[in-house]
Amino acid sequence: MTVAVRLVTEEDTAEITTLVAANRDFLAPWEPLRPKDWATEPIQLRMIMDALARHAEGVGVPLVITLDGVIVGRINVSDIVRGAFQSAHLGYWVGEEHNGRGIASAAVAATIALAFAEYGLHRLQAGTLLHNHGSQRVLRRNGFTEIGLAPRYLRIAGDWRDHLLFQLLADQTPG
Repeated sequence: MTVAVRLVTEEDTAEITTLVAANRDFLAPWEPLRPKDWATEPIQLRMIMDALARHAEGVGVPLVITLDGVIVGRINVSDIVRGAFQSAHLGYWVGEEHNGRGIASAAVAATIALAFAEYGLHRLQAGTLLHNHGSQRVLRRNGFTEIGLAPRYLRIAGDWRDHLLFQLLADQTPG
């Protein structure tokens, strides 16, 4: 089993659309409300192109998670702030079929290396819903430390939800 991350491409649209459609119900409790046409190629292509434009501007790194070359999820470094901060947010998901197999942990590890070595970041931050123990384990396995509770932090599944915030500093990476 080989887990890797790579920059998303326009050519990934059909494969991502299929994955998003297959996981719509699985992901719904963890994501913002999505429009009915979310799992269609035109919408996914627009999302990919927007993400690649943010990458070209230097404010995001949109990646796919692959297992033996097949896309099984997404991982993004977003909201990159330069200057004195050198920080960004990390977000990810793995399809239900592959969930709980260490794929997210491996993808986060690969993305950490990329964010700190290639993109020169000092800090990554990630937030999880309070009951998302699986994602919290992924972050902790990768050296993230809990830094606090953010009340009504994000609108998830239609409601403002509290999140646990985690961070990892470049000089605190495991290994």
